[in-house]
Amino acid sequence: MAVTIFKSPLSGEYHGSMRMEGKQPAGRRRVFVQTETGCVLGMELDRGDNAHTVKRRLQLALNFPTEESSLTFGDMVLKNDLSAVRNDSPLLLKRNLIHRSSSTPCLSPTGRDTQQRDWSGPIEILGQSNRFAKMKQLVKEIVKAIKNGVDPIAVNGGLGGAYYFRNSRGESVAIVKPTDEEPFAPNNPKGFVGKALGQPGLKRSVRVGETGFREVAAYLLDNNHFANVPPTALVKITHAIFNVNDGVNGNKPHKKKLVSKIASFQQFIPHDFDASDHGTSSFPVAVVHRIGILDIRIFNTDRHAGNLLVRKLDGVGRFGQVELIPIDHGLCLPETLEDPYFEWIHWPQASIPFSEDELEYIKNLDHVRDCEMLLRELPMIREACLRVLVLCTIFLKEAATFGLCLAEIGEMMSREFRSGEEEPSELEVVCMEARRMIAEELLSPKADSIDENFQFDIDCEELELDVMPKKMVLDDYMARAPFQSGMSGGYVRCPLSRLEESIEEEDEDEDEESQGEEEQEGIATLPAAETIPTMSKLSMSLKNTVLCEKNKKHQKHTGAKLESGYLSNTSSGHRSANEQLPASMSFVKLADMSEDEWTMFLEKFQELLYPAFGKRKSVTLGQRQRQRLGTSCQF
Repeated sequence: MAVTIFKSPLSGEYHGSMRMEGKQPAGRRRVFVQTETGCVLGMELDRGDNAHTVKRRLQLALNFPTEESSLTFGDMVLKNDLSAVRNDSPLLLKRNLIHRSSSTPCLSPTGRDTQQRDWSGPIEILGQSNRFAKMKQLVKEIVKAIKNGVDPIAVNGGLGGAYYFRNSRGESVAIVKPTDEEPFAPNNPKGFVGKALGQPGLKRSVRVGETGFREVAAYLLDNNHFANVPPTALVKITHAIFNVNDGVNGNKPHKKKLVSKIASFQQFIPHDFDASDHGTSSFPVAVVHRIGILDIRIFNTDRHAGNLLVRKLDGVGRFGQVELIPIDHGLCLPETLEDPYFEWIHWPQASIPFSEDELEYIKNLDHVRDCEMLLRELPMIREACLRVLVLCTIFLKEAATFGLCLAEIGEMMSREFRSGEEEPSELEVVCMEARRMIAEELLSPKADSIDENFQFDIDCEELELDVMPKKMVLDDYMARAPFQSGMSGGYVRCPLSRLEESIEEEDEDEDEESQGEEEQEGIATLPAAETIPTMSKLSMSLKNTVLCEKNKKHQKHTGAKLESGYLSNTSSGHRSANEQLPASMSFVKLADMSEDEWTMFLEKFQELLYPAFGKRKSVTLGQRQRQRLGTSCQF
């Protein structure tokens, strides 16, 4: 199935030399349309073309039914107007109102004329950022190597498709991850299929086929190469090594021919090992801080030791020194707050205060500028992802100004597990309280009508997120699993009060804490007036039993580690897609708010942060005062 530049029979002749020379006809744009089963078709759009024209061309080229389908571009469903679509943009064609199955095969374009009009190169970068200049040189080296017979190598480890592309000397210089070969995606080469592109993936708030642009977003947000993220771009890439499944089980090898994919394309960084193979005490404090700052900003839900590459620094006076290279950012910027995973949260470096240079860097972060940049470079990015970025950037800036260290910030973002159930993080509790406050302000006759047109609208019957209406009140939160609230007799307990209670609970000894947990299990027997929420104190410390729970969760959701340190994707176990999806709760939605509500929410959110920071700081000081003298050697 070779990608083609489809020429409409209604338009004039288009010559490939214009594309090769960069002289695109006025008003003409090139787009790459991807079906939810992974087929990719490149086509040129004229000024007067619309969504119906695109679907008609797809039907003619791929013999693909398009009657019950929608053409989407990020959050937008494209109708007649295609003015929002920019040059080299990837579009997704999704079927409507019918059961979707991954067994639909990828179809090759039909007709020799269509195939002969493929004027695109073997590797083409989607986007015009100046930061892709280095990637363009890398592309030239790889294309030259392919012409000389140096083929890429498939990565055997992991659960997703990934490939090392090499230069003419046979050295790996880039790792490519096709979006339709992710775990659960239609063309996954390891048998982990069962989802169409656009459906919930490993994380329910990260859709299948959308980890690629998140990898690019992490690189673009790494201002001035602060955290050392390798150069990454989104590409259309064509090669015979890529996988195309013929059936739902993915066990029928496809006849090898040129196949085009939309993929993330990241520079391969030579390294010695990853962080799981090396003692963390030798990692420089500044390097750990820089990676942590990035993880906080992008709400990384998968920062484990396997995606921190370690490279020894050679040279005079540098004995024993190393640098860290963070990779695998496909599960960052989720569409709603989840439980992040920060490997560094218990490293001693994370408890050291930020330096003046780091504080200055954090102070200069501009979420408005960052969102504008992402919309310009990755126009398919969803509004929900941008709101998570805005929220986390504000949270980081305010926390650093208050004087919190990296570990304290990470703990405030992490959930705690009690009796096998997830509880909202301190960050989520602040968000819940902010939403309660704006709900009270908006309670009026107008609030009786609920707007159900949510931006966060994952069209999948399997997705069971607790989506809350815009004009929700605290009662709606308390009525939802996994926690409940005692509201008998009109008594409503503010979730933010849990932060205040946590200080008193931290001051109790371990016996009293365990006794309190046992009593809390019998909450149903308490009188109505004494009933309290079953959610216990929030994640004030993860250093004891909770760390064990987090490690178990980490082992459950991370895939096989490659010897090279690179992961093709993260997952675990050989189970079906539905069994593999983590049962992660959603306590707070951000994208279902209107612009006015979002502005109000951010104002309330910032008002509530400093009291929450104060509680966190008090708890941290209390923990340090109770720390035994002998444990100081752990630092």
